[in-house]
Amino acid sequence: MTIGDAYQHPVQFSQDDVVRFAEVSGDHNPLHLDAEFAATTPFKRPIIHGMLGVSVFSRVIGMEFPGAGSIYVKQTVDFLRPMFVDTPYEARFQVLSINPEKHTAEISTEFFDPKTKKVTTRGVATVMNAEHF
Repeated sequence: MTIGDAYQHPVQFSQDDVVRFAEVSGDHNPLHLDAEFAATTPFKRPIIHGMLGVSVFSRVIGMEFPGAGSIYVKQTVDFLRPMFVDTPYEARFQVLSINPEKHTAEISTEFFDPKTKKVTTRGVATVMNAEHF
């Protein structure tokens, strides 16, 4: 991998994904699970858990870009806009820096909403991988 390398991955969550995440995480906030409650909020409909969304970053980094052997050292994240079920998003990644001595890289991570053309979530992952850096 080199600085500037980029990767994109399509993402869409179902309400079943949200329910399963609530079961695993224990976060049963009605904002994610109850349409009637969510209708009374500024979002007007249920939103996905922010951490469910960023779990895709872990999948991509561990399995696709850079891939097997990658481990997280750090992840920053800013939740800028809500994400909704049954809505297509694009997870985007780009190598920002590489430290070959430590076998680490900083990779930008974000979700992009193709319909609104806005970033919903962004951050930077610090990743260690002896094979790729």
